[in-house]
Amino acid sequence: MSTPAILFVCLGNICRSPTAEGVFAHKAKKLGLNLKTDSAGTAGYHDGAAPDKRSQDVASARGYNLSRLKCRKVNAQDFVNYDFILGMDEANVRDLKRKCPEDYQHKIQLFLNFSVSEFNEVPDPYYGGKRGFELVLDLIEDASDGLITKLTS
Repeated sequence: MSTPAILFVCLGNICRSPTAEGVFAHKAKKLGLNLKTDSAGTAGYHDGAAPDKRSQDVASARGYNLSRLKCRKVNAQDFVNYDFILGMDEANVRDLKRKCPEDYQHKIQLFLNFSVSEFNEVPDPYYGGKRGFELVLDLIEDASDGLITKLTS
């Protein structure tokens, strides 16, 4: 199998998807896995910006570095280039499927499909407090472990 490529997607690519990219890439690297990862948003609200400081702070407290990541919008080539296109919530999945050519629809799914959590979606913490960002990180860590298990079994 070629190097699996995973794209994590949320609305603005400022909180959830860069956190997912950073956490997943960190966990995969620790296991010596050769994977391509990136993150993007269905909207281009924050193109070129670093992830939200609150996301960076919560991630950093658990040993993840998100500081090198930059926000961007999903583009047409992403549907070709990535094997897994993982939306953080149902709205992200719907938006992705609207933009995605039929031949690549099978690549799109919810990230938490790989989680054992009772949550179906990663909630958007943008307008909330620190606990929301910690919950996002908890869910992303769990789903990252599940995705790694799928990729390595």
